[in-house]
Amino acid sequence: MTEGKKQPFDANEAPSLVKELKESFRTGRTRSYEWRVSQLKGIEKMVEEREKDISEALYKDLSKPEFEAFVSEIAAVKSSCEEALKELKQWMKPEKAKTSMTAYPSSAEIVSEPLGAVLVISTWNYPFLLSIDPVIGAIAAGNAVVLKPSEIAPVTSSLLSELFEEYLDSSAVRVVEGAVPETAALLEQKWDKIFYTGSPRVGRIVMTAAAKHLTPVVLELGGKCPVVVDSDVDLQVTARRIIAGKWQLNNGQACISVDYIIATKDFAPKLIDALRNGIEEFFGADPMESKYISRIVSSNHFSRLERLLDEYKVFNKIVVGGQRNQKKLKIAPTIFLDVPEDSQLMQEEIFGPLLPIITVENVKDSIDLINSKPEPLVAYLFTNNQKLRNDFVQNVSCGGMVINDTVLHVTVSSLPFGGVGESGMGSYHGKFSFDAFSHKKAVLYRSFSGDSPVRYPPYTPENKKLMRAVMNGGIFDIILALMGWSRD
Repeated sequence: MTEGKKQPFDANEAPSLVKELKESFRTGRTRSYEWRVSQLKGIEKMVEEREKDISEALYKDLSKPEFEAFVSEIAAVKSSCEEALKELKQWMKPEKAKTSMTAYPSSAEIVSEPLGAVLVISTWNYPFLLSIDPVIGAIAAGNAVVLKPSEIAPVTSSLLSELFEEYLDSSAVRVVEGAVPETAALLEQKWDKIFYTGSPRVGRIVMTAAAKHLTPVVLELGGKCPVVVDSDVDLQVTARRIIAGKWQLNNGQACISVDYIIATKDFAPKLIDALRNGIEEFFGADPMESKYISRIVSSNHFSRLERLLDEYKVFNKIVVGGQRNQKKLKIAPTIFLDVPEDSQLMQEEIFGPLLPIITVENVKDSIDLINSKPEPLVAYLFTNNQKLRNDFVQNVSCGGMVINDTVLHVTVSSLPFGGVGESGMGSYHGKFSFDAFSHKKAVLYRSFSGDSPVRYPPYTPENKKLMRAVMNGGIFDIILALMGWSRD
């Protein structure tokens, strides 16, 4: 640990902080391949040497089980860092581009260049992963970066501040701790990009602030992520994978967590039995005592979930669970059957261990039901029916999609992760993270030869014919024009 207590960030210092970072960026130090590699190796070393501290911080903030902390946060960061180090040279190479006849002779390429000083505002549910992962992309792309971790996960936030100071170049990579005043002060500044992970409500505030400076944004938001379950599935496997995508996922406190299930009226009771059995198998007869479930992050979030749980429209719809302990901030895995569409449980993102099941007459009706709501960050489907699968993929609009499983798409770095509509804009992971923090600069190269007089005045009829032929791109037309002929 660092000696002495670190001074809190003064919101009045925000302009000078941005100025310092932009000056550091202008020196060119962050653009070099060597600097980028050194910082990525610093993150790699940081995770390797301080894994225990990271795991303990996650437990103190969320009671996150050690295994879950390792798999979903620590190992995920290691993987992102390793890929960036392995692929960085290739990512930085200019991409060759085709040229047209109008620019002949010429060559062209697309050069990825860093944006400048960028701001990453992370969230509390995966406070290590969702802080470091975008920073890896920002560094790999050659930017100076400020990370603002969530104050709702204070232990992890404090640890990140300490670790960044110890392992990374503080002239170009900083952490700013704080709450609303500090975040507001940062948002008032002119950044070259803002990357925000969190709620749509705050996403609107971020986008409004960015608009004042015409600053581009990536917004990783959320929404109500549905699971459609057909009746032809392997029921045990389906139930286990839904449980993994709900209660094993930070106890439902995740943007990609299963938010509600759609099944047919006839099939729903069988699915409920399978989920009940799976919950008992994984978390014991009393899941409130299980060491494999995270707690609710704060008393405010507990109260919010309690209001959803106790709403008069849904309380009598509970078919599994319902237990709670405010002192321990624990709520058991809870399943509801056929809650009303106008209930708060179905109107807002749940972000917790509550899971409503909505029934339909025909599983095909699920597509219209999903499309009647704002686009989710991810949609899940369990089926063996090829036609249903194709219809689902073609007709459901969402950020991402997984067929016959949950959440695993985030482990595939060749897939972009991001939302659409209400669930966000922009994407990252793997090279998509590098691209998110890069400007794709178009470059055309020409020599002094091939300077055709046809482009300059006086514009004769012959020149007009030749220019028309060139613009049309037809070699035969160009030859005819050069010979003074035409197709007319």
